[in-house]
Amino acid sequence: MTTSAIDVRSVSKHFAGVRALHDVSLELHPGEVHALVGENGAGKSTLIKLITGVYRPDDGEVRYLGEPATFAHPRDAQAAGISTIYQEVNLVPMRSVAGNLYLGREPTNRFGLIDFRRMHREARTILAGYGIAVDVRRKLGELGLGVQQMIAVARALSTDARVVIMDEPTSSLEPREVDLLLDVVELLRRRQVAVLYVTHKLDEVFRICDRVTVLRDGRRVHTGPVAGTTRLRLVATMLGRDVDQIRRHGATTFDDQQREVTGTPVLRAEGLTRRPLLDGVSVEVHAGEVVGLAGLLGSGRTETAKAIFGLDGLDAGTVSVDGASARRWNPAAAIRSGIGMVPEDRKSSGIVGELSVRDNIVLAALPRLTTAGFVSRRRQDEIVDTFIKRLRIKASSPDQRVRELSGGNQQKVLLARMLCLHPKVLILDEPTRGIDVGAKAEIQSLISELAALGLGVLLISSELEEVVEGAGRVLVLRDGAVVGMLRGDDVNEDHIMHTIAQASGAPEDNADV
Repeated sequence: MTTSAIDVRSVSKHFAGVRALHDVSLELHPGEVHALVGENGAGKSTLIKLITGVYRPDDGEVRYLGEPATFAHPRDAQAAGISTIYQEVNLVPMRSVAGNLYLGREPTNRFGLIDFRRMHREARTILAGYGIAVDVRRKLGELGLGVQQMIAVARALSTDARVVIMDEPTSSLEPREVDLLLDVVELLRRRQVAVLYVTHKLDEVFRICDRVTVLRDGRRVHTGPVAGTTRLRLVATMLGRDVDQIRRHGATTFDDQQREVTGTPVLRAEGLTRRPLLDGVSVEVHAGEVVGLAGLLGSGRTETAKAIFGLDGLDAGTVSVDGASARRWNPAAAIRSGIGMVPEDRKSSGIVGELSVRDNIVLAALPRLTTAGFVSRRRQDEIVDTFIKRLRIKASSPDQRVRELSGGNQQKVLLARMLCLHPKVLILDEPTRGIDVGAKAEIQSLISELAALGLGVLLISSELEEVVEGAGRVLVLRDGAVVGMLRGDDVNEDHIMHTIAQASGAPEDNADV
């Protein structure tokens, strides 16, 4: 019997009492491409870090080539033959391409100095094997993100690895580069290298992978051959739904689902394209309407929100509010036009933890509260008092530091910050993530109240139940494109999942499994 390259046996991992993984097992064989899939928080990253020595399991064990893996540091795992390619390029942008390829293992001459001529020559040879034609003396940071990712792949594969872990390796690649990388994966398979392929792109699972493991809420809920499943079953397993119920409901195509919404939209985004993350996404929101964006992790939901708010530049597309658009679209222009946004990660992109509740609420409105360089404290207090009462923010006083509040109240503070700008459209990206059930119900009620007052709302949530309950119309995204639009009675979890699952190139969803 062939020894497994990686054998994860009933591992569990907790952080501050929170279960990240519970009794998870996974085997990875030489010459196998094994997909690891799951939504945010499923435990994929934690499992990778257990395999590569970043963490030690609380229970269970990880074995490598039949022996217990006792890596004290990721570099120990790399030295043993486990290479990891992360979604974020973890190289040195100020160093040359060749310097990054040979980082930590530069060739030297007889005097012990770096042999740059040899390093450049060998770097060109390595990159040519992957179809990459760049000046290896250029600084890495001067190149596009897709090229940087391919160089990171080339570096990882140039170390004679026995196991290669790819964490969302195609997230920044153009279609041509994706094809090239998948050709490299096929080459690794033929060389009997074991590949753990972590991805949210189901097309790639069906195109290149032999087996698939699904994690949900820190548990393994499925492992089996890719050939023995369907896209619909895989989506249902990831989300914890009954595939037979979804199949009975069915769904129609995007063209069949489209219906006209009467009146002029307050927000119109057309043809939003940011390669390779967005491909011609169009969104309309009317006053008093809640429009949901649904899709799996990596489908383009957050990217669409950022594009509308001007956070990310576009290759093509336009955004207008009440028919008007700024020549240069950025967050300042979006706010002036009447768009507000509550971001997905409130801790890193929203609240300023050390500032008070008052300061966090009025942060975006300060330019409007300033006269001759002075900020009116009276006007600040009026706004803060109004929104603390209106949103029922629970704080000991407006001077309490916002980091001391509960997650739900922090989210209300962010809502207050945007609402005090009197927006016409409010983008809410995962507005109830990480907050308790009671606070979640309050936020959902506030969204309904705001829409009833005439505010247009674009609602993004990975919880389908939240989208179904809150939105009158739902756009379904997959791989950066709109693949369906549901409204009225068609807005239900089964229809959304069926629309997500529909795609060419995967097994038919009504096939026997």
